[in-house]
Amino acid sequence: MRKSVFVKVSGDSCLSDDFISKLRELSKRYFIVICVGGGTQINQALEKTGLPRTSHGPLGRELPTLKLRQLARDVLEQNQADLQDKLARLKIPATVIIPVLDVGTVLCHVNGDEFLKIAYLGFDRLILITTPDRVENKQKQFSQFPKIEVCSCNN
Repeated sequence: MRKSVFVKVSGDSCLSDDFISKLRELSKRYFIVICVGGGTQINQALEKTGLPRTSHGPLGRELPTLKLRQLARDVLEQNQADLQDKLARLKIPATVIIPVLDVGTVLCHVNGDEFLKIAYLGFDRLILITTPDRVENKQKQFSQFPKIEVCSCNN
């Protein structure tokens, strides 16, 4: 039976050739679910529209209005679509999700790193892929989770 891997990738790394190469190798041994982030892109979208940048609480970015939650979801969905299209062109099988839950009729954004913890008990392997400058901090953050591997991709 094929094992499963949950990959959380930053929006900054999700289309890089290095990341795609890692996915190609993983697809030979695992059923892949990718959670694509977009923190940098969300910040840019907020700045571009003139909407206020929001604070980060213990679970991630706090989005107090529906307009902000929708904007952030739209950015994440664009990252998701871009990655799905690239994987389809390259024939790499994977499911791509975003860290947004629809609880009833309420959009609930979950920080991608927290989403990794949500998936922890269900997957055989978990990988967090980020930019090289964030690796050391992320390794400390996830040191108590032995199944989570932290690595970087060149953009």
